[in-house]
Amino acid sequence: MSQSQTSGSKAYLFSIVLVAVLGGLLFGYDTAVISGAEKGLQAFFMEAKDFTYTDGWHGFTSASALIGCIIGSALSGFLATNLGRKRSLIIAGLLFFISALGSMDPEFLFFEHGMPTYSLLLMFNFYRVIGGIGVGLASAICPMYIGEVAPSNIRGMLVSWNQFAIIFGQLVVYFVNFFILGEHTQPLVEEMGRGIAAITPSAQWTVTTGWRYMFGSEAVPAGLFALLICFVPETPRYLVSIGRSDVAERILTKINGRSRAAQILQDIKDTMTVKTEPLLTYGVMCIFIGIMLSVFQQAVGINAVLYYAPRIFGDMGMDNPMMITVFMGIINILFTLVAIFTVEKWGRKPLLISGSLGMALGAMGVALTFGHAGMELFTAASLLIYSASFMFSWGPICWVLIAEIFPNTIRGGAVAIAVAFQWIFNFIVSSTFVPMFNMHLSEGDDFGHWFTYGLYGIICFLAALFVWRLVPETKGKTLEDMSALWRSRKA
Repeated sequence: MSQSQTSGSKAYLFSIVLVAVLGGLLFGYDTAVISGAEKGLQAFFMEAKDFTYTDGWHGFTSASALIGCIIGSALSGFLATNLGRKRSLIIAGLLFFISALGSMDPEFLFFEHGMPTYSLLLMFNFYRVIGGIGVGLASAICPMYIGEVAPSNIRGMLVSWNQFAIIFGQLVVYFVNFFILGEHTQPLVEEMGRGIAAITPSAQWTVTTGWRYMFGSEAVPAGLFALLICFVPETPRYLVSIGRSDVAERILTKINGRSRAAQILQDIKDTMTVKTEPLLTYGVMCIFIGIMLSVFQQAVGINAVLYYAPRIFGDMGMDNPMMITVFMGIINILFTLVAIFTVEKWGRKPLLISGSLGMALGAMGVALTFGHAGMELFTAASLLIYSASFMFSWGPICWVLIAEIFPNTIRGGAVAIAVAFQWIFNFIVSSTFVPMFNMHLSEGDDFGHWFTYGLYGIICFLAALFVWRLVPETKGKTLEDMSALWRSRKA
């Protein structure tokens, strides 16, 4: 009997997980591409003659993909349950691809190229929403897919690679935007609205062309993901749920070896006497904890930093905010690796609690020093501590828990609800950051600066309390163990 039959093939497991985490990379790529493109996009639509492109419109346009994320995550449970995890991810890949090309050339077929109008703005936002639906699907189903194919002893590590891919996707797009920009510059705020001729010559290319290339660059990884996902297997747990136990056993054997596969298959069958159960079968607390994990992951404010990093570092007085943003992306990658290589040793709860306290410390440091002369480096260091603490805790570990805490028979719907709340609060945080940050009680004060990060710091502390008191430790438990865990809590 071959080694792969007795202990499974790690190469096979890692190859299918590698394809799945490409969905995470696209998740990060799509959400962060706006950071480099938004100024050129703003200047482009301020040239419109048939409407006024206000700051409100720009805020909506910058965040419109998040509307699609809410829709996609809400649909993910239905699609994952009825079409399967694999076909749902193929749909996500196609949506990414369509969105990338459509956002690059929203005039395609219907509008005059290079002529900004109200109708063109709506079409552009339509394509961004399409991409957001893909992000919403991938954000829910990629960790679900990995969690359902991974052996329990390395499941946390493998699901954490999905978060690594998200952060890596953000870092990649920071570099891509940086190289697309090249020797060109971003338009200055005071130049916008005066007409293209008033914009610095080196910034005119950014307004007419640069932002298009930034959005269009996503078509390459999107097309690759949509193609490769066709070659990975469906998850064994979904196959059992539709009566394909023979196929499920073959896949489990490839991953775990023959004897272990038979045991896992029987455990899956024992917890799947029915394909689905009502969401509250295992109690309200099961769903509540999943939702609150998602709420806290966003309410701590991290995406206000990731989406607006170049502007924040610019407001601090840094000379090259885009380069500092790239440096922050590298730090984020390194600390995500900390989570990947410690999650199975330390467990989920210790990482979440320590990360929450580190974020609270960093946020309070920003609140106390932002805008004070001579404190710029301390403010930047506090922001990096805040970001790094998120990356080894709430960034990857929230996805690990959401992928594994729900019993098999409610996982599709429960994950969809939890992830939908994540995107709702992402939208709330992203859309309220700038107004809160710019609040003033009197002329020229820094009330908004310390209030915003002070609020985030308090929420981080509350997140630590929530995890300590309510979140179960899932380290080393199988997905089938979750049914017994929640039944015992309900009793």
